[in-house]
This record gives sequence, structure tokens and C-alpha cells, in this order.
Amino acid sequence: MTGPAPDWDPSTADPPAAYDHMRATCPVAYGTTGDWAVFKHADIVRVLDHLGWPRAVLVGHSMGGRSATCAAARQPERIAGLALIDFSPDVAPAGGQRVAQSVGNTPDAFASVEEAMKYFHHSDRERYEAYLRPVAGGYAPKRDPFFRNQFRRVLETGERPKLGVDLWQLIGEVRCPVLSMRGGRSDMYAVEAKEKMRAANARLAIVEVDAGHDIAGENLQGFLAALRPFLASLEEKAMPARGIDPRAVVE
Repeated sequence: MTGPAPDWDPSTADPPAAYDHMRATCPVAYGTTGDWAVFKHADIVRVLDHLGWPRAVLVGHSMGGRSATCAAARQPERIAGLALIDFSPDVAPAGGQRVAQSVGNTPDAFASVEEAMKYFHHSDRERYEAYLRPVAGGYAPKRDPFFRNQFRRVLETGERPKLGVDLWQLIGEVRCPVLSMRGGRSDMYAVEAKEKMRAANARLAIVEVDAGHDIAGENLQGFLAALRPFLASLEEKAMPARGIDPRAVVE
């Protein structure tokens, strides 16, 4: 949940042959594409319109899974397939608390790029050079502080912001094939939530990858090995019949 669109670059560098176009996005002001709070399904459709794509497969990780689910449920004519990466409407308590602590306690600025890397427990300097911007006193995340402040309120009050939608209902309304990919060691997508996901939509299939919440970052090859058969199945079964362009958006 803390990374910008470039985090997906390794995943989109070598797309399956049938998928000749892939694009990585992030919510507006959430990293490098400029208020995450207003990044809703309409924004995804705007991206598709901008790219000139009549239909696409959506791949959404964590919070991106929420946006992708909304888009697939409310704009079915634009979405050919939906891959939800370590996302479930029911966030496991341990992971929710970890994220709230990490994001909510993020300082206004870090003295150096190295200090930010240490805080977020990452060692990829290039990633954080893309994620941060120079400010007075050091470096600050590019995303809007609204995101951090939401989690600060969670820590202060114990109450999470209202989403305004029933995500379980939306998952049930999705009419395209759905892949639910869970990290086997995830603290965000609980094991017990798998059956609830299956019950929510008969079109949904579940796979597990040996990773934590950040599946693509921790086990890129395992992530691709789980995702590519799903993309291939869409290309083989759905695309010829429906005239779907082989394109994908990941967020």
C-alpha cells in the first residue's frame, strides 16, 4: 500500500505475447501520478479512454483491488477480467494495524533517502528516489498527506473511514472472470477470508503464492506464474468471442 506505480515496472516489462500493451497506474497524488481518496472507478475509465482502450484486464493490489473491483462491477462493458492481488474486503486485524502504524506515523519529511528506506524497511534506493520529493529539511513522500492523515485518525480514534460502498456486494456483481491471488504469508488477506471470497462470486478462482502482502515485490516469479495462466485463459476463451483488446492495467 505504500508504493508508487514504478513498483510494477518489473511485472509489466515482459508481458505475455497476447497482451501487447500493459500500463501501471497509481491513484492521483498517491505516488507518481499525482487525491487517492478520489481515485474511483471513473478514474480507471478515464485512463482507458486516454489510452484508447475499449476494454482491459484490471490487476489491482491491496487498495488498488478496491478501485479495480468498483470499476469491474460498475463498468462491466469496459473490463474483460479482474485480478485482485492480496485484496479482500475484510482486512485482517494484524495487517490493518501494521499498515495503520506504518503509514499513520510517517513523518512529514525524512532527513535523507536512506532514512526513508530504513523507516519502510526497504533497500531499493532507486525505488525511494522515485517515491520521494525534495522539501525543506529533507525528503517527503509524493503522495498527498490526506492518505497518511486518514490512518492517523484510525490510530487516534480506532475508527476507520467509511467507504460508502459495500465491497462484498460489488465483488458479487462483477460479471467477468476474477482471480483472487493471496500471499501465503499475508497479514492482510486472512486464510478464513478465502471461502468468503469464493462464496461471493462463482466466477472467482483463488491461488496462493509464497509471499507476504507485497506478492510481486517479494516473489515476482511466483506472482507472474500465478497471473499469466489467468491472462492466457482470458485470451483463449473470452477475447476471440468478444473482440477484446489484449491489454491490461495494473495498479
